[in-house]
Amino acid sequence: MATLLTACHSQRGIGIKTENLDPKTNPQQDFYQYACGGWMQANPLTDEYSRFGSFDQLGLNNLKQVNGLIQQLAEHSHAKGSIEQKIGDLYNLAMDTARRNREGDEPLRETLSHIASISSRSQLSQHLGGAMEYGLWALYVDADAMNSSMNILNEAQAGFALGEKEYYLDQDDHTKMIRAEYLKHVEKMFELFDFSAPAQRAQTVLRLETRLATAAFNNVELRDPQANYNKMSIAELQALVPEVDWNTYFKALGIAPSCISVGQIRHLQECGKMLADEPLEDLKTLFAWQAIDGAAGYLSDEVYMQNFHFYGEILSGKKEPSPLWKRAVGIVNGTLGEAVGQMYVKQYFPEENKERMLKLVHNLQKSLGERIKALTWMSDETKQKALEKLDAFTIKIGYPDKWRDYTALAIDPKDSYYANLMRAAKFEQDYSMSFLDKPVDKQKWYMTPQTVNAYYNPSSNEICFPAGILQYPFFDMSADDAFNYGAIGVVIGHEMTHGFDDQGCQFDKDGNMINWWTEEDKSRFDARTQVMVDYFNGIEVAEGVHANGAFTLGENIADHGGLQISYQAFCNNEASKPAKERLKTVKGFTPAQRFFLAYANVWAGNIRPEEILQRTKSDPHSLGRWRVNGALPHIGAWYDAFGITPASPLYVAPQKRVSIW
Repeated sequence: MATLLTACHSQRGIGIKTENLDPKTNPQQDFYQYACGGWMQANPLTDEYSRFGSFDQLGLNNLKQVNGLIQQLAEHSHAKGSIEQKIGDLYNLAMDTARRNREGDEPLRETLSHIASISSRSQLSQHLGGAMEYGLWALYVDADAMNSSMNILNEAQAGFALGEKEYYLDQDDHTKMIRAEYLKHVEKMFELFDFSAPAQRAQTVLRLETRLATAAFNNVELRDPQANYNKMSIAELQALVPEVDWNTYFKALGIAPSCISVGQIRHLQECGKMLADEPLEDLKTLFAWQAIDGAAGYLSDEVYMQNFHFYGEILSGKKEPSPLWKRAVGIVNGTLGEAVGQMYVKQYFPEENKERMLKLVHNLQKSLGERIKALTWMSDETKQKALEKLDAFTIKIGYPDKWRDYTALAIDPKDSYYANLMRAAKFEQDYSMSFLDKPVDKQKWYMTPQTVNAYYNPSSNEICFPAGILQYPFFDMSADDAFNYGAIGVVIGHEMTHGFDDQGCQFDKDGNMINWWTEEDKSRFDARTQVMVDYFNGIEVAEGVHANGAFTLGENIADHGGLQISYQAFCNNEASKPAKERLKTVKGFTPAQRFFLAYANVWAGNIRPEEILQRTKSDPHSLGRWRVNGALPHIGAWYDAFGITPASPLYVAPQKRVSIW
């Protein structure tokens, strides 16, 4: 942190670090390289990372800060049941690889024996309902999309370890290589756990996962809120998937839901058919694999490294795993996140940061309101609804007003690391289910304070900016407005725009999935977003591989809106200043140039070829390079700031540029 602050203060008032630039590159030719090339050269990928950017650099800094706080607790004994005891003991369990190596696969043996004991299909509903370690679908509690004030049980597709259905179905050479390596990995893991016929079992796993993946929605289909909301009674669920005894299943889970929203009907029906027509031994093989796959990161080094070989090296191109301390902090953050967050904000989050952020947010709200009123393609009727939604935003900054209670979670150092994590998973499941069929808790946060990220939640119409992101390169209290509007300002505008992207626009001011558009306005909106889909579809991210414009549409709309909204807010803010200050050039850069450089620097980073391919399949965000070189060519003020002409390879003719919010 001291290093970062020193670097910031060395150019106090500007925020932009000139050493991050590549002055040898013409900004008109490759703006990303010009703005970020110096940073990229100074921060080459180490073996630990498949991608590392300025975003990750801040995450690493936060991780070190949190590690220091946790270590102070881990070095001492604390009263049993206290939050200090839980944090310290969980961290020490995570760090104790010698113990895990002694225990070997013993912590998982009870689960594997339990799976092996299944002797008839009639037992499957009971087993699946009571299992934390395996399953074919996922359940969670969240706001009812059509009645956002009440929570409902939601179901979502799951059951295939590679996550993206394309890994099971695509026929390009790279994907076929991934499948071949996956088979080897599953076989090796079965060998490590002393299963008979490991090669045959691996083939069974791939066959069953492929069956599930084939029935699953792809990532574009998953982005359609209407298609993924299918509310029904439990009796209707029983008729839909009769192969599962749902009352038995829910009883084993410990809940009695009044209704459920099935996310992907086709997938859930296929799960039922699988349970009825696949050999019982094959189903048990799949369940055993899911238990092994889920536990692999928390057992012996041998198991961990085999797991890393596939998911880290093969899928992402990493050369070595993260250091043990980082993994340990990650586990504590994921298990006791808000408890750690309380310590973090007390130590590292000044209240004045929150005050300046609130001012920025309100300025951006005003800017977006002005832009909505000025839209020529939207009717007054729809504009009024949009403005009502904007005014209704709930704003959360820094940390929650009400902290989570971890009293019911027991961390016992006498038990294995894995046993403690399974107890934590059950605690988390029980926490989620405790909200079932109850009013939505509007104070609940969906990120911990130390998280380097932000979010918009359509069901609560809220934008949230945790303390962890309110630092350089996003936010600098010592920097001028040009920098902060270009960095955190665009992030704020990005999250606001999510309320009006292709998904968010389907929810009203109260968070209900209700159409508030006229038919003509929605048609115009869809036509304008299609321009963005087509543009990003044309970007070649690797040889022969193009970006997925439909999959990344929501995030691309948010980037575009964030830039437009924040730049207008910046101009509004500058308008009241004397002309001399408004036009002041610092380190050779005008205020407008500093705005766009600050934005680009947020996405500075290096990435491995394997990770490019993986993220193109799995990440709804465009790659960092294209969040700059793909987004800025649609922003008129950027052309003016850097003199971009039709001769530039980044140039997009005005009539072909995206224009939405």
